[in-house]
Amino acid sequence: MSHQIRWTIQKIAQRLNLIEPLVYRRRQTIPSFRFLPLIGPREQPPVGVDVDDSAWTVIEPYDYWGEWRQNFVLRSSFQIPDEWEKGLPFALSLPIGTTGDFSHPEALAYIDGVSYAACDRHHHEFALRADWQDAQVHTLALHGWTAAHGEHGAQLLMKPCEVVQIDQPTRDFIATARVALGAAESLAEAVPARGKLLYALDRAFILLDTREPFGEDFYASVAEAHSVLKEGIAQAGAPLDVEVVATGHAHIDVAWLWTLGQTRRKASRTFHTVDRLMEQFPDYHFTQSQPQLYEFMRQDHPDLFEAIKQRVAEGRWELTGGMWVEADCNLSGPESLARQFLLGRSFFAEHFGKDIETPVLWLPDVFGYAWALPQLIKQAGLEYFFTIKIGWSQYNRLPFDSFWWQGIDGTRVLTHFSPTPEKGSAYASTYNAMATPDDILGTWTNFRQKDLGHDNVVPPVLTAFGFGDGGGGPTREMLENLREMKEFPAFPRTRQGDVGSFFRQLEETSGSQLPTWNGELYLEYHRGTYTTQSRNKRWNRKSEFLLHDAEFLAAQASLLNNDYRYPDKEITQAWQLICLNQFHDIIPGSSIHDVYVESEQQYAEIAKLGNSVREGALQAIARQVAGDVLIANPISFERNDLAFWPESLPAGRHLQNSHTGSPCMYRAQTAAPGSMPGHCIN
Repeated sequence: MSHQIRWTIQKIAQRLNLIEPLVYRRRQTIPSFRFLPLIGPREQPPVGVDVDDSAWTVIEPYDYWGEWRQNFVLRSSFQIPDEWEKGLPFALSLPIGTTGDFSHPEALAYIDGVSYAACDRHHHEFALRADWQDAQVHTLALHGWTAAHGEHGAQLLMKPCEVVQIDQPTRDFIATARVALGAAESLAEAVPARGKLLYALDRAFILLDTREPFGEDFYASVAEAHSVLKEGIAQAGAPLDVEVVATGHAHIDVAWLWTLGQTRRKASRTFHTVDRLMEQFPDYHFTQSQPQLYEFMRQDHPDLFEAIKQRVAEGRWELTGGMWVEADCNLSGPESLARQFLLGRSFFAEHFGKDIETPVLWLPDVFGYAWALPQLIKQAGLEYFFTIKIGWSQYNRLPFDSFWWQGIDGTRVLTHFSPTPEKGSAYASTYNAMATPDDILGTWTNFRQKDLGHDNVVPPVLTAFGFGDGGGGPTREMLENLREMKEFPAFPRTRQGDVGSFFRQLEETSGSQLPTWNGELYLEYHRGTYTTQSRNKRWNRKSEFLLHDAEFLAAQASLLNNDYRYPDKEITQAWQLICLNQFHDIIPGSSIHDVYVESEQQYAEIAKLGNSVREGALQAIARQVAGDVLIANPISFERNDLAFWPESLPAGRHLQNSHTGSPCMYRAQTAAPGSMPGHCIN
């Protein structure tokens, strides 16, 4: 009651806002940007050092600029003043739109012509290298996209962009205070730790000298205030005897409100951000699925791809997923699901090393999961399954978050639904946690099997944190929060870790006690995805049939004709395109129109590749067998069916089986446009 009367929470929140700008101890505004619109995301951006941008449009601070979903390059420069104190961190602050709002554009920053870091609506600051304080002017080019901000026709507001010097003690104090305040707000008033945290915050902020912002007295007072705050937190009580494992994550929809070309850019921006933040936070662990995204990086940013390989070798970047993309598991055919695993696991093995991939099928956002999936997971060499999506069901909620999922054939895989609550929902979970105190406490509170604890063992729960759907990933603030919350009073113990170790810990501590779910994991939501964009669904199935026939015939040709070269490159390329278009926002029909224009072109490419392989194989087979007409049956059982060919037989001629000598029944007919003029009846 005392803190309610004194408005402690509101007071501390306002004071945090007051001192937040003081983190930037020194600032210098960079020159105005010059702006060039681009045709599309795949246009080569002029980001080099020697680009002549004199004719480009000048964008001053507080100018409105850009158009809806516009690709662009912004160019400027920066110089770190030589008189700034050595040894303190420098950064670029780039609020090129409305920071924190969806109208903030996304851009990859090139410094002196080399890609370095990214800025977006949640990452408007990135650290600079200390050796750039060299009295030199460095070029800055931002290659980006204005995103789907607001309504069509809305523009962005450019804020002043600066090179800044960071006062790290002030930033660290703010992080501790932010977490303590968030924790107090999350706890019920009856919890003793709540009052103690508010008391510690009150004492700490009294010690801050804010009479003269940016004055030396303020910065001199930070250390004592921080010490008092940490002491007060330590005295507020013990953490809960449970554990939340936090893994950094950036869910990237391969297509959704953007096309594949934009996805390549989103992935590069996200992965650059992850790499830069790993330099600042040694405990940072990140997990990322979808080999297709890594293939984009291998093609577009080979240096970044090598940096990712180094992070993987360090054990800080975790390869998960198993599948080529996070594929729809209801509309994709069984052979396609097998190919998803084959392509995905083969890519990771080839480029990162055998068995480096965590054996987890990571599908957080797919719209339901077929009953046959456990068998495929195990046969693909994986052990575990992760999602949150079933928690979005409209009517029923599964009674478990951790369980054994049993497939049609009896195969079981250990499964976990992250219980981190989705903001604004009474029941749904999220894979885009913000790593706030409320998220961490909510993850444990929402966990439905707290009674699994036994013999001083409590099962762990997993939270995936970081901005997602359009990528971006974890922020500096999230990583600071987790650093502060390792052993926080009245909250679960929290550690950053990898998904693989989480599942192993879950299996070791609670595997024998977990229940079994025997059946489909059906999502009572997004039901329109079974019918929407039916043209794509038809092309998907026809492509699957075509590739089956093409591969069968190519294999037969390889056995019969020693001169025939099996077209593995063409077949792999076709399967990659099929699997790509089975992404869970493409084939279900939940993406924008432009995605399906692009998809139509790719299905045409699949048809071209598949038909070429099929016809080449038939020609190779025909050269090795007797007869004038070759009829091939590409399925695994005998069939009576119609066979069509493009010409009528001359009078008095008939067809016969070259093996048995028996005649084929033949009926000539008038050919309709686009059809074959005759058929043989066996």
